[in-house]
Amino acid sequence: MERMLYVIHARKGIVMLTGEIGSGKTLLSRAVILKLPRSRYEIGLVSNPTIPGNEFLGEILFQLGVDPHGTRVEQLRRLNDQLLANYHRNVDTVVVVDDAQAIEHDRLFEELRLLSNFQLNDRFLITLVLVGQPELRERIARIPQLAQRVAIQHHIDYLDRAETKAYILARLAAAGSELGIFSLRAISSIYHRTGGVCRLINSLCDLCLYFGHASGVRQIRRALVEKVGNELLHRPENNGVGVLS
Repeated sequence: MERMLYVIHARKGIVMLTGEIGSGKTLLSRAVILKLPRSRYEIGLVSNPTIPGNEFLGEILFQLGVDPHGTRVEQLRRLNDQLLANYHRNVDTVVVVDDAQAIEHDRLFEELRLLSNFQLNDRFLITLVLVGQPELRERIARIPQLAQRVAIQHHIDYLDRAETKAYILARLAAAGSELGIFSLRAISSIYHRTGGVCRLINSLCDLCLYFGHASGVRQIRRALVEKVGNELLHRPENNGVGVLS
């Protein structure tokens, strides 16, 4: 997160964040957004990059609170005016594109490259944060002019055993819950059951807490994790880690 924040604070251009399904990349990107004070940053979030190419620029304008209508020339002029207005107010503009690997045509990546052309005094007027699955890196690599403007690439792997424990404890602390509510053996079982997939860890922990509360237990132990895990991971419609979306 700190490296991503550095690129945004330093206005270095483009950040690329990749990870497998359920690895926590969207969670991390949202955490980065929450770290940016609204008094200093205007943030636009494009969560549906599969929109038609002729509507993509309009969607970015809309997310920045700018009138998205008009011709392409009018849209670009309006975006330029907004970026300059933010610059003079000492406000940085950040656009986050989630699920960027789902962009259907390479010409939309060219559109993103053109956005990085908005500069003043060698300073990028807009920072792009591209979030997606690993194939996003391959898509970007096919467009050298865009790849050269990526200041930092960060890939999120699934968590290991120690990271899974730290992740669960951090989530409990953030929720104001007792840190010892999961036994160490329960946490170990959660890791083995989920393979360190953040989204699946969340689902399994939530269900364990729900059934634990319903049963009146004071601590979630391995037996409950195994029972809930068998139910969660072996539903036919889930197909293992297919529970992730």
